[in-house]
Amino acid sequence: MSQSSPLTKTYAQQLDAQDELASYREEFYLLSSLYLDGNSLGLMSKRAEKSVMDMMQAWKELGVEGWTTGNHPWFFFSEKLGEMSAALVGASAEEVIVTGSTTINLHQLAATFYHPVGKRTKVVATELDFPTDIYALQSQMKLHGLDPEEHLVRVASRDGRLIEEEDIIDAMTDEVALLVLPTVLYRSGQLLDIERLTAAAHERGILIGFDGCHSVGAIPHSFSKWGVDFAYWCNYKYVNAGPGSVGSLYVNRKHFGRTPGLAGWFSSKKDKQFDMDHTLDACESAGAYQIGTPHMLSLAPLLGSLEMFQEVSVEKLRTKSLGLTRFMMDLIDVELADMGFTIANPQQDERRGGHVSLEHDEAIRICKALKEAGIIPDFRAPNIIRLAPVAFYTTYTEVWESVQILKTIMLEKSYEKFENKREVVA
Repeated sequence: MSQSSPLTKTYAQQLDAQDELASYREEFYLLSSLYLDGNSLGLMSKRAEKSVMDMMQAWKELGVEGWTTGNHPWFFFSEKLGEMSAALVGASAEEVIVTGSTTINLHQLAATFYHPVGKRTKVVATELDFPTDIYALQSQMKLHGLDPEEHLVRVASRDGRLIEEEDIIDAMTDEVALLVLPTVLYRSGQLLDIERLTAAAHERGILIGFDGCHSVGAIPHSFSKWGVDFAYWCNYKYVNAGPGSVGSLYVNRKHFGRTPGLAGWFSSKKDKQFDMDHTLDACESAGAYQIGTPHMLSLAPLLGSLEMFQEVSVEKLRTKSLGLTRFMMDLIDVELADMGFTIANPQQDERRGGHVSLEHDEAIRICKALKEAGIIPDFRAPNIIRLAPVAFYTTYTEVWESVQILKTIMLEKSYEKFENKREVVA
């Protein structure tokens, strides 16, 4: 698709008619508003709802016996979901576990893999990272008695939007013990070259991990093939597992047997856990990096959601996602020309994630006007409107309509009636 394609509603409808994923739209509870915020929270699917109801019913009927009986015994449920998730990141079943949250899992992985020794004391991140990653890394450094101002290296952006891989590689000095990077930058939607960065780190004897929150479920990965040491992600964005759903982590099998930095009784081998011995016999898989008892009611929606990912490969979802975002960018270039917008995400397919990042000086007020007009966008400080058409449930026609509504808002200046102040939750 390019600007040579007709940017009309009729053309959008033709694309929808040809969409082999169109039937999955019926799997979701659609809102009355046009939803373009799936990169913050995916919509509820009917299968996720059923999974929760099934879990409630199992609790009702089985009580404590639900841990080892029923259709999905709870004691092994995190491992089952890890197995179902593995294809999303190109891993084996044993390398993925569903547990914790993004921040807790980063604490676990940093506690496990960050071992400052001699002059190798530094951790490399970027200045455009999501804040929780930085807070966690700063905390881990303080636990080692190190000053984050000295030992946490944040690679600078050349333009405030993107991070160049060359600059990250230049920061891989012999003082670096660990790199923790995003797969996709949360503001601009830039997709980093994970394979290249992993190879460069390993050539220099440095471990490397990735925050996959803004890519897993939207972009295929090959973590095992690329040799990524570890990764972690949430499941409430593109994986559609619900607000505050349980997160996931990946550990490359070459690290199996490494003692978890933060141990708990669910770190144990399954057949040893109830021996109740005070010496941990850790599981030799990603399961070792669990800490406490899994949150069953928060795990449940993921089962239904992952069933759909097993039916539709993430490669097919990526193909449609690229089509949707390309169509949106082409429309923006034509319909919103000379209205003060800048597309901040990379244009190349291989360098962008699942959302379009629009910069505008009036971004806060424009987002408020969009909501009033029946579109749910996402604002990120200081001046970014994120628009995420999700392959499972967004249509090309909705993309066309959203740009037309945005054009009307700009022509009529209806955003001017709103206060230029973000809400408490953006």
